[in-house]
Amino acid sequence: MATIYDGAFRTILNDCRKLIIPVINEIFGETYTGEEEIRFSPNEHFLDQQDEADKERITDTNFTVFGKIPKKYHIECESSLPDGKITIRLFEYDAQIAPDEGEVTEETLTVTFPHTAVMYLRTYKKTPDTMKYVLVTPGGTVQYDVPVMKVQAYSLDDIFEKRLLMLVPFYIFSHEKSFPEYNSNGQKLGELKAEYQRILERLDELEQQGVIGAFDKRTIIDLTGDVIKEIAQKYENVQKGVGDMMRGALIETSARAILNQGISQGISQGISQGISQGISQNQRETALRLLKRGRMTLEEIAEDTGLGMAEVEQLSNLVQS
Repeated sequence: MATIYDGAFRTILNDCRKLIIPVINEIFGETYTGEEEIRFSPNEHFLDQQDEADKERITDTNFTVFGKIPKKYHIECESSLPDGKITIRLFEYDAQIAPDEGEVTEETLTVTFPHTAVMYLRTYKKTPDTMKYVLVTPGGTVQYDVPVMKVQAYSLDDIFEKRLLMLVPFYIFSHEKSFPEYNSNGQKLGELKAEYQRILERLDELEQQGVIGAFDKRTIIDLTGDVIKEIAQKYENVQKGVGDMMRGALIETSARAILNQGISQGISQGISQGISQGISQNQRETALRLLKRGRMTLEEIAEDTGLGMAEVEQLSNLVQS
């Protein structure tokens, strides 16, 4: 069953897709630069079920990175206790993904399985360091590892030094066991708040350096707040203490800053493509992202992007269709 954590993972990947590249490099030992094209594939498949309705399978991520050699990737975000079923689900997903771009030449079918990994938000004693597929076929046995990324194994310094910014919204899992103490001890809660204040400062630094854009920063902060609200729902002081910091940071990171970034990009593109066309396209892309997030009214989006209400309403209809 999908959770707020799955939703946060999919949102940051789809809205800030370049942030997946350092994670891919970390998990699979790749050397992508971040300039590669990332192309998403449909994440919904249906499994044939005898004597019952087909079962829908939805992957967390299913995409291709176009480096020197295009490679397909499939990463799942998991927060529950490992029970063996995740391995079955992964293989079901992969077996559905592989034929999507299969080729038949002279009655020979060639399918490519994706590079698959699991990102575990919580680490238990049973959480494996790696998983494995063993395929026993009439032509022989094939086996390969499925890497596991344990989010709680990464310190804040690791996350920022390796640019694993996709992990920032889930860093709070490292503190989950201490929630009761934070909730009842003001000093300890203050230490947690100080740590998150430093996270905000480091994100600001990366924005100023041009490593991430205003929209990326806003998305990371927004999803961090969502995850904290969900994971700390039984601990009011933790929710208010750290959650309020995230909400305050969002107010400071306005949609106007996002628009300015879009206009700047549009002007750069306009040198060769026409300035007005570049600005208009970036305004629409910004509006579409904000509409998908569902956090602002149509009037606010129109005001902050400079688009007319009619165009914003038209884009809204496209998002809802």
